[in-house]
Amino acid sequence: MELVECKNLCKTFDEKQILENINLTIPRGKIIGLLGKNGTGKTTLIKLLNDLLTPTSGEVLINGKKPGVESKKIISYLPERTYLDKTMKVSQVITFFEEFYDNFNKEKAIKLLKDLNLELNQRISQMSKGMQEKLQLILVMSRDAELYILDEPLGGVDPATRDYILDTILTNFNEGASVIISTHLIADIERILDEVIFIDKGKIYLASPADELRSKENASIDEIFRRCFKC
Repeated sequence: MELVECKNLCKTFDEKQILENINLTIPRGKIIGLLGKNGTGKTTLIKLLNDLLTPTSGEVLINGKKPGVESKKIISYLPERTYLDKTMKVSQVITFFEEFYDNFNKEKAIKLLKDLNLELNQRISQMSKGMQEKLQLILVMSRDAELYILDEPLGGVDPATRDYILDTILTNFNEGASVIISTHLIADIERILDEVIFIDKGKIYLASPADELRSKENASIDEIFRRCFKC
């Protein structure tokens, strides 16, 4: 059974078609880049996988079942926007996640906090946007989930930190789990990608193993993307 299946998935807002007939499978044990320009449907697809939106037609299956309470237990989701309660301290957020999620690994979270120079006693309101984004990624990657969905995980951090974050993603997800990364920073992440999905105007433009696509086109994923979607 595939980890994720989308079958003829469509989503419409106010009669505007955002996603159209998405047919997609996500296997286990892969890091997948979900790549496309702004407004092409990436975040809508991510929200459908997370049961934050419902399909207009078609279906999404997570472990063979429709998204709901059970899928939320196995999906660890990093949204594009910061959601943290800024009145809380880092230590309070860690405790909240530990109590809320059975699969949250507090020891892993504390190690990652130290590696990224974040203080347990620091109040979130005193943290920069980049520091808050690091904290959110730590919270997400400290769950022993089956599917990690990361929407723009590198947007607010400096280039030096990006490499550490990518290595954190590589070394902190379970064997047999998969990671979906939606990002504009293709050149930064492509070294860790097993597969890529290009999405354009609400449709799957291309889906391929990353190495196979690079070999076929004799170019990097970033270069191929720029060719495909040149303005």
